[in-house]
Amino acid sequence: MTTIPVGPPQGPSFFEQLGGHATFVRLVDAFYRGVAGDPVLRPMYPEEDLGPAKERLTLFLEQYWGGPTTYSEQRGHPRLRMRHNPFRVNPDARDRWLAHMRVAVDELALPPLLDETLWSYLERAAFAMVNTFEE
Repeated sequence: MTTIPVGPPQGPSFFEQLGGHATFVRLVDAFYRGVAGDPVLRPMYPEEDLGPAKERLTLFLEQYWGGPTTYSEQRGHPRLRMRHNPFRVNPDARDRWLAHMRVAVDELALPPLLDETLWSYLERAAFAMVNTFEE
């Protein structure tokens, strides 16, 4: 008797396709190099050292894309809008965030489909974080 698989075939997760932990560390490091010198975004990171923010973003992105669930184990549900609510995220802040992230994604030199998949999510997430239209 032959068994018939149920559901779609299981292949590597996007996390694995991207290159796993090392790739997400490279992405986040490149992103925060830009943020460190940005006069609008840097004040949104209260720690003197950006290390804790880097770790949180790395863990979040890894989990979102099918990697380890360390983010939720340590911090609970992501609740991105709630976590960003204390900060004035206006279109200028969003666009600056996206500009630094675009540089970081470009540094990865991903194949086009992986690049577009990642970038599409990052754009949607950035637009969703806008919580004010005031300067």
